[in-house]
Amino acid sequence: MAYEHSDHSRGAVELARSVKILVAGGFGVGKTTLVSAISEIDPLHTEEMITELSDGVDDLSGVEGKTTTTVALDFGRITIDRDLILYLFGTPGQDRFWFLWDELAVGALGAVVLADTRRLDGSFAAMDFFERRGLPFVVGVNCFDGAPQYTPDEVRDALDLDPTVPIQLCDARNRESSKHILVSLVEYLIIRAGAAVRT
Repeated sequence: MAYEHSDHSRGAVELARSVKILVAGGFGVGKTTLVSAISEIDPLHTEEMITELSDGVDDLSGVEGKTTTTVALDFGRITIDRDLILYLFGTPGQDRFWFLWDELAVGALGAVVLADTRRLDGSFAAMDFFERRGLPFVVGVNCFDGAPQYTPDEVRDALDLDPTVPIQLCDARNRESSKHILVSLVEYLIIRAGAAVRT
């Protein structure tokens, strides 16, 4: 009997090492780029070419040069340390694919919401989604070349973001920059878990 309990305990420890994280935000904000930049495995992408069928359906303002879009998810993995592996699920950004978000959110412990200072309003839907579900998130401001530059506090004010939610400037193309965002999320989850235990 003790032997079976020991096996079960080992299995629980193994499961505790794997954490599901969502990478969300508006259309063309850099979700696929971040997952690609940081994943230690070949990431899975479900990108398709943008065709004339999206005319009048998808808002391409600010990202007119974009030629592909995620239609289901992006998937990648990164090992933070020997005890923690993050499994990253990038959400589709276009309104017509948001029905997939509920399924992708199942089992997630937290999320990164990417923001673009050229189109900050594209971040509200993701933040609302996670706030309604009580899913903790951090905000990464993806600093696109030629985009207006603002401080994190200025972006926080523009997004009307809760003071406790971490916000950082980042470059989704850069692995280290993207890793800082994920570490920030993990630290935030630990702080929230500690606060919940104390109350």
